[in-house]
Amino acid sequence: MADLPLPLGRRAECPACGADLHCCRMCAARDPGAGRGCREPNAEAVRDPERANFCDWFRPGAAGEAGTDGAADAARAALEALFRKG
Repeated sequence: MADLPLPLGRRAECPACGADLHCCRMCAARDPGAGRGCREPNAEAVRDPERANFCDWFRPGAAGEAGTDGAADAARAALEALFRKG
């Protein structure tokens, strides 16, 4: 991510794999355990966190860099939601 021009446009793609970069999975505010999967209270709900979106609160983060597993994140979020008190 360090060698990509910032700010990332909505259609920005990874030069290595073609994955969308302006997406929830790549955002610093992403938190699968939070409401709507985001720490930003004004962010709209997103159906697919791995697809490009128009979020005004997007900030590039390290969460989606190579080596992370979206399926594991989703499973962890589901377990946290299941056992959350409140």
